[in-house]
Amino acid sequence: MFTYHLNISFIRVRHIYDDAASYIGLKDYIPPYLDPTLSLEELKTGVSFASAASGYDPLTATLTNVLSISSQLEYFKKYKARMEKAVGKTEADNIIRNSAIVISAGTNDFILNYLTLPVRQETYSISEYQQFLINQLEQLLQALIEEGARKFGVVGLPPLGCLPFVITLFSKDHHLFAAQECIDSLSLVAKTYNDMLRNRLNSKRYQLEGIKVAYADIYNPAYSIVQNPKKFGFQEVFEGCCGTGIIEASYLCNPESPLCSDVSKYVFFDAVHPTEKTYYLVFESLKHFVDTVVSVS
Repeated sequence: MFTYHLNISFIRVRHIYDDAASYIGLKDYIPPYLDPTLSLEELKTGVSFASAASGYDPLTATLTNVLSISSQLEYFKKYKARMEKAVGKTEADNIIRNSAIVISAGTNDFILNYLTLPVRQETYSISEYQQFLINQLEQLLQALIEEGARKFGVVGLPPLGCLPFVITLFSKDHHLFAAQECIDSLSLVAKTYNDMLRNRLNSKRYQLEGIKVAYADIYNPAYSIVQNPKKFGFQEVFEGCCGTGIIEASYLCNPESPLCSDVSKYVFFDAVHPTEKTYYLVFESLKHFVDTVVSVS
């Protein structure tokens, strides 16, 4: 399993993709490709090319000073060459062909780029920007297909308006102790994008022989958790466990940051990223998606 999940925390939290790898009996944790200590067996059984705070839009990676999609693709090509040298071209091609590549991005493109800065807003309407991101994804898919990949899982966006970071920045009531709730208009941005993405992926373009592109819905299970927290054993919905819980994310939430006493009661670990418990609950609803991607022959 190879992953392009781009929305990860600088504090290591077990992710949906780790749960997926464990579920299919592959490994308990998907390591980063750039880990210099990786063994050949680790390389053969799946790595991550992810870069925290990146996105489909090249500008997002520039703004956050992280690896862009194109840079990650270049590392994938280096990985392929490395595998060819280690096990031979035939076996390397077989590994790539039978790998499930999971691609998850877009959240940062909206919350760190389009919604907060004027650059893209001056060029694109919201619907045009949604199309722009999907076009970027399609370019990535095509490049990976040309490299021999055949199985893909593409993950949609979560309800953006329910992220503590987004609520803090965009809520009309900026009083620190005001009752917090999802901003429906921003969640609708994600929902509309997901509909557009799903329709594009279901087009005949991806119904080619031997190629499978499956869509993963994380919006609905995540929204269900936020709207019914007690049902899932949560007590705190709109504040993260790390720091103040309303603004910290990525490097602002680090090993020196204060943490809550019981993370299992929190939906979010920081102001953007869910806790391991939340990730697992969302994963539970995605098992059919994992089965679909992995089972394709």
